[in-house]
Amino acid sequence: MKKTLILFAFSFFLFASEIFSRIMPSPDRKEGEGPYDKLILRGVTLIDGTGSPPIGPVDIVVQKNRITEIKVVGYPGIPIKEDRRPKAGPNDKVMELEGNYLLPGFIDMHGHIGGSGQGTPAEYVFKLWMSHGITTVKDPSASNGLSWVLDHKKKSLANTITAPRLFAYTSFGQGSEKPITNAAEAKAWVNDNAKKGADGIKFFGAKPEVMQAALEENKRIGLRSSMHHAQMDVARWNVLHSARAGLTTMEHWYGLPEALFADRTIQDYRLDYNYQNEQHRFAEAGKLWKQAAPPYSDHWNKVMQELLDLDFTLDPTFNIYEANRDLMRARRAEWHEEYTLPSLWRFYKPSRESHGSYWFDWTTEEEIQWKENYQLWMTFVNEYKNRGGRVTTGSDSGFIYQLYGFAFIREMELLREAGFHPLEVIRSSTMYAAEALGMENEIGTVEVGKLADFVILEENPLQNLKVLYGTGAIRIDENNEPIRVGGVKYTVKDGIVYDAKQLLQDVRTLVQQHKDREESRKLKQPGLDW
Repeated sequence: MKKTLILFAFSFFLFASEIFSRIMPSPDRKEGEGPYDKLILRGVTLIDGTGSPPIGPVDIVVQKNRITEIKVVGYPGIPIKEDRRPKAGPNDKVMELEGNYLLPGFIDMHGHIGGSGQGTPAEYVFKLWMSHGITTVKDPSASNGLSWVLDHKKKSLANTITAPRLFAYTSFGQGSEKPITNAAEAKAWVNDNAKKGADGIKFFGAKPEVMQAALEENKRIGLRSSMHHAQMDVARWNVLHSARAGLTTMEHWYGLPEALFADRTIQDYRLDYNYQNEQHRFAEAGKLWKQAAPPYSDHWNKVMQELLDLDFTLDPTFNIYEANRDLMRARRAEWHEEYTLPSLWRFYKPSRESHGSYWFDWTTEEEIQWKENYQLWMTFVNEYKNRGGRVTTGSDSGFIYQLYGFAFIREMELLREAGFHPLEVIRSSTMYAAEALGMENEIGTVEVGKLADFVILEENPLQNLKVLYGTGAIRIDENNEPIRVGGVKYTVKDGIVYDAKQLLQDVRTLVQQHKDREESRKLKQPGLDW
């Protein structure tokens, strides 16, 4: 029996890895201007990522790829006095941005770079991220292969491709020829993984002896870790076990309700449950938070406090499950028509094979259960933040009707729904994410000495996070006609200034090229001929 479970766990890992396979690499960079010997961004309203309120007008000086000066140069509503401003030489690049808002570059803590099943070239994924201000991405599980991801990480750091800064986390056991069955094998794999250049490890589950050894060794050598506590192992190893052993970040929410069980030890699975039937898997998951201890009860508080004491990070990825509570909303999102590749659309459609395409017979009852599930889940996450815990922003795009870039902004909106102030949302998307990556001295806030990673737009995102979507937000003009406002104007990464709207146009062109090669150029709704 034990051997069967070990082999199943290894098969699950292989399945998770083979959802993807290597995709078309990103071409050499043709976009972006800079970095400059000296770049001055004049007159912006600064939201620095620390949780501080906006301040402006501010001039920001960047030399090469570092912030060298941040200077408040006046007051809102009156002309700026030129003698207050940093001086510009004849060869310096100056951008007049009075009235624009500037934020730190966003950090997506859960960003897969697509796969052959989705048919998503790397250029497509990277440009969708960059066009939404995402300048850093943690790739959990390096599913295109560690060498592939490390190659693109190197090119991104050198800015020879148009791509966010990448962090490569490998799935535990990746590259191993056989299942890892004991502590010695676990430690050996962890050290070999570090030698290959991985930034961390993504876990799904293993027997306790293996998990304990792997996490302790990974912590000892100074690497980070994250985990999706899959149902096949969570009954014997939940979030508390992981955090105590040294896990730094949990993904999604699996394993947390199990740590909160007070009147049971195993999820109340339907008796014909089969994990390989993904409608079973995800429908039953929507009932899980109701089985946990209620909010603010003694056990609920005890579990939260222990995670806080361990400086544990939550990366909830609310958006990736949103179709579970409103399938039509996710399926009919307005950006699908122009920005979703036909191959990705086919991957999304109901299927017994494609991961996350489990719409065999999704019902109103299941959506209501998931809405209730979200209320309890969001209560825990919001209170964790209120008590000083670190919550980050991750999208897990490329599945369940969630599209790269757009899904990250939706995740920000869902943090807001959970109870976060917009400034807290920005902080989770920048400073807290940088801390979780161990990069707080380099990125995550707009401060002198840090890398010049910025999001620049004409609208105030604190008043309406929707202005961060590539498709913008809807308003009515003086003629009573609907118009679109917003969308990121410039994404700055490493001091290089990218036209975010042009990146989006590039994606539209790429999607249209793919449609032109298809018999049908229209994204058809499942089960309909129109």
